[in-house]
Amino acid sequence: MLIRPRRTRTNQAIRSLVSESRVTVDDLIQPLFVMEGKSVKTPIKSMPGQYRFSLDYLLEEIQTLKNLGIKAISLFPVIDEKFKTTDAREAYNPNGLNQRAVKAIKDRFPEMLVMTDIALDPYNRDGHDGLVDAKSGKILNDQTLEVLNQMALVQAQAGSDILGPSDMMDGRVLSLRQTLESNSFQDVMIMSYSAKYASAFYGPFREALDSAPKSGDKKTYQMDFSNAREAVREALLDQEEGADILMVKPGLSYLDVVYQCKQASHLPIAVYNVSGEYAMVMAAAEKGWVDADKIMLETLTAFKRAGADIILTYFAKAMAERLHRL
Repeated sequence: MLIRPRRTRTNQAIRSLVSESRVTVDDLIQPLFVMEGKSVKTPIKSMPGQYRFSLDYLLEEIQTLKNLGIKAISLFPVIDEKFKTTDAREAYNPNGLNQRAVKAIKDRFPEMLVMTDIALDPYNRDGHDGLVDAKSGKILNDQTLEVLNQMALVQAQAGSDILGPSDMMDGRVLSLRQTLESNSFQDVMIMSYSAKYASAFYGPFREALDSAPKSGDKKTYQMDFSNAREAVREALLDQEEGADILMVKPGLSYLDVVYQCKQASHLPIAVYNVSGEYAMVMAAAEKGWVDADKIMLETLTAFKRAGADIILTYFAKAMAERLHRL
């Protein structure tokens, strides 16, 4: 035999030399949950190793992440039930938990990239990403955009570097971009959840935020998981409307969509390694059935191999620790 592919697998040095896809700390964004209170660090039962932090402990956690080389975090606020209303007005409260947290983070860590979520489910009494018509139960698209614009403005004023519209309302990227431009926030980025599927993988996240819909589901605005061409259409629409980065969510079951979006657009492609994907690995690891560290590396590498430039993952800290040890 003249051709022996195994020659390039002989030892670790050779395998490293010809490696096609590698994950670095620069690829990672760590999602974090912030809650009211002081000196509070509450474990999220369905997400072993993840916590809801009061602001003081959140800042300590970000210091740890910074020391590991992580340069970006995505912030999700745990909103008290008493602030949840049918008009989701707490979403654009300048003194709300999310905005106070962003200001505190940027004051202490001005170089840390802070991404904030644009959707109404943490603030909406109905648990939906958009406003709900009281009579029909329909999710109101255009009326929701007005609230999202106000939400984006207070987040930009607080110091958010990246807005992450995860609501899946039609036209929201253009609406947000126009709001930012008209208020002199032209440098604030939009990482659009372009292909966000109506997925069963979000359960642990909704537990963490207590944001599950009170009735119905999200299938009229989040995507049908059987569709891929539609995802490319959504991504290209967001590109035309002014998004800076396009995201596919969830990750593992949608690697084909990541690849197709990468081929269709020259914008950076992000992928969200979501809570259910993380929880399955950690649960199996607790049983001793899998090695969480090895599964983590294989999973994150798969995202890179599929074409992702950016990975939002609850494994970010653990992966950074792994890279730090090498």
